[in-house]
Amino acid sequence: MTPLRLGMVGGGEGAFIGAVHRMAAALDGDWRLVAGAFSTDAGRNARTGERLALDPARVYPTIDAMLAGEAALPAGERIDAVAIVTPNHLHAPMAIAALRAGFHVFCEKPMAMDVREAEAIAAAARASGKRFALAFTYSGYPLIDEARLRVARGDLGAIRRVQVEYLQGWLSAPIDGEGNKQAEWRTDPARAGLGGCLGDIGTHAFQLAEHVSGLRVAAVSAELSTHVPGRRLDDDVAALLRFDGGARGSLTASQVAAGEENGLRLRIHGERGGLEWSQMEPNTLVLRWLDRPSEVLRAGGPGLAPETAARLRTPAGHPEGYIEAFATLYRAFAAALRGEDAAHPGVVDGLRTMRFVEAVVASTASDDKWTAIDIGETE
Repeated sequence: MTPLRLGMVGGGEGAFIGAVHRMAAALDGDWRLVAGAFSTDAGRNARTGERLALDPARVYPTIDAMLAGEAALPAGERIDAVAIVTPNHLHAPMAIAALRAGFHVFCEKPMAMDVREAEAIAAAARASGKRFALAFTYSGYPLIDEARLRVARGDLGAIRRVQVEYLQGWLSAPIDGEGNKQAEWRTDPARAGLGGCLGDIGTHAFQLAEHVSGLRVAAVSAELSTHVPGRRLDDDVAALLRFDGGARGSLTASQVAAGEENGLRLRIHGERGGLEWSQMEPNTLVLRWLDRPSEVLRAGGPGLAPETAARLRTPAGHPEGYIEAFATLYRAFAAALRGEDAAHPGVVDGLRTMRFVEAVVASTASDDKWTAIDIGETE
């Protein structure tokens, strides 16, 4: 099958997430990077294109130049989609421009700076008829699919509790004021948006909790904290969750949990049993039962649903991790563009997470015990 053609905005020399996107997109052969506007620094932009062996004529100085240049090419040569891997403040203007120019979009999360921008992206996607995908990477792990399937078919019974935590320690020191570029923009309200830790990893935790449980959070009682003196956005999040249907839960996210690496952990309990999954041991899903011994499911091992097995790339005992999970999203995005029935995180996930961010910020500022999450008109 001929690979789809990808153009990238951001992700130039020295960036982290751009390289991850490129590896993920290439892994299954569904995508080929053919164009990019990688940096506003002309030298860095040119060097990135050269290292990626791109035609210099398709290494553009800006996204506007890329959209115009690619649109002028024959249909069989121009890019099919734009990957946006920039800081948050550029997501909305770039996504809207790409959609209006007739290109599909695969965007880093969070979707935008705020709900208003997210709704504008959603409107542009509807008007253009083009696909919009979001990089909620952790929903791409095979055993997350297994967990979601088991909850959906009722194995655990009616869901009573959903607990999700995402703990990192990399911002425990004030590195955002010491020249660390990744830390600097993530703690800058002008570039990160309403939330620091909340927007960066709290959105991942929220999306995963709703994705696997199949439930929607109706209201939050939350507190944002900033532990490092002088930091302008939150670095710690604590939220109680009320789900539609009566389930209760909690979400904890922190980037000042010293010593933690990437501790994303999900637990869901129903009337008959519960499950547990950890991102740092992603090939294991633990099932615990009220009336029988616990089970440990392993990627590639027995007991997995055919849908889960179809997502695996390696035999049992060969670890599949972050790049593979990311690649699963790109594979689903490609399949959807080819007209196949393939689901991927997109507009609804983006709107839900931005409304969650807004509700947590409002809850923190309010003396009321609970803050409802706006249902919105575009979901």
